[in-house]
Amino acid sequence: MLAKKDLLILSELRQNARETLTKISRKTNIPISTIFDKLKIHENGVIKRYTSLIDFSKLGFYTKAQIIIKVDREDKELLKDYLAKHQNINSIYKINNGFDFLVEAVFRNVRDLEEFLESMGSKFRIKEKLTFYVVDDIKKEGFMADPALLGMVCT
Repeated sequence: MLAKKDLLILSELRQNARETLTKISRKTNIPISTIFDKLKIHENGVIKRYTSLIDFSKLGFYTKAQIIIKVDREDKELLKDYLAKHQNINSIYKINNGFDFLVEAVFRNVRDLEEFLESMGSKFRIKEKLTFYVVDDIKKEGFMADPALLGMVCT
């Protein structure tokens, strides 16, 4: 379990990973040197990487979908590799309850997504597939981003 200081630092990073150590220090009352040391300790461990959340629609990608896939056992690894290398796949999760993967896909339009789904179906023995079009992001990457809620995370 992480100390309260560590959680505060991580919470600030969850809100804005580009925030300066000086500003994080002011907000948390933790010395800059301590924040620096804790970040070095947690990089490549608790902190997997620093990244940006992008509004894909502003780049011309208007269609986002969550796809749940059940595939024939022999095709599972091949499909996983195919999805991992596909430029329109944002995230892949291995899941349970009778399905194999949950995939987040981002495309310019519905037609491109449908062509991808048809192509995937012709290359792999898909047993079942459910596609959910994302209409709006209501909350994204919010877990542990609010320092006021950290007490709930610690219990």
